[in-house]
Amino acid sequence: MKEPYIEKLKNMACKQENLNQIIRKVTNLGVSKKDSKNQPYDIHTKVIILLLFITYLVSNFTGCCAYSFTGASVPKYLKTIAIPNAEDRSSSGEPGLSEMFTSKLTQKFIDDNTLQVTNKSNADAILECTITSLSDVPSVVAAGENVTSRRITITVRVVYKDLVKRKTVFDKSFSNYGDYRSGGSINDRKNAIETAIDRITDDILLDTVSGW
Repeated sequence: MKEPYIEKLKNMACKQENLNQIIRKVTNLGVSKKDSKNQPYDIHTKVIILLLFITYLVSNFTGCCAYSFTGASVPKYLKTIAIPNAEDRSSSGEPGLSEMFTSKLTQKFIDDNTLQVTNKSNADAILECTITSLSDVPSVVAAGENVTSRRITITVRVVYKDLVKRKTVFDKSFSNYGDYRSGGSINDRKNAIETAIDRITDDILLDTVSGW
């Protein structure tokens, strides 16, 4: 990860040198014109130099931002990943919670295609997931303490292991939520659970493929 960043700094230094050369040429041109035709080109020259400098700053600022927020890609030696069934330790009693989470997470990785999903015996990496909690609490309380909306919050502990180098890449918890109308149907509550799972699996995928 350090080598691309060092190379980027070198490129920025080269751009800076090129800019300095342009500024010197423009400045010399302005001086020559002033001497030959005796016209006040100083202001025009300064404006040109300022515009060049602003263009340089904007282009490099954009490049730096892109580098910082994108993050590094998955190491080339990691091609495949195993995603075993998540263990449900939430004590929520929610039927099919583990299967729903595992299926959604697996599909996210299949769609992304950065790492191919396979079984553990053939995998270069593995995601071990444990659903640690599922809460269902009021999220919006109207006047008179009437609950109008409820929030499902799910927390999942994820251990991401590099099986090639035999090391743990990260071990942390992800938490997200989904809301549903108070007094709604069972399907409304299920949709809120699916929303929470969808958001969590997005976060896990992002950290796995770009959080290096």
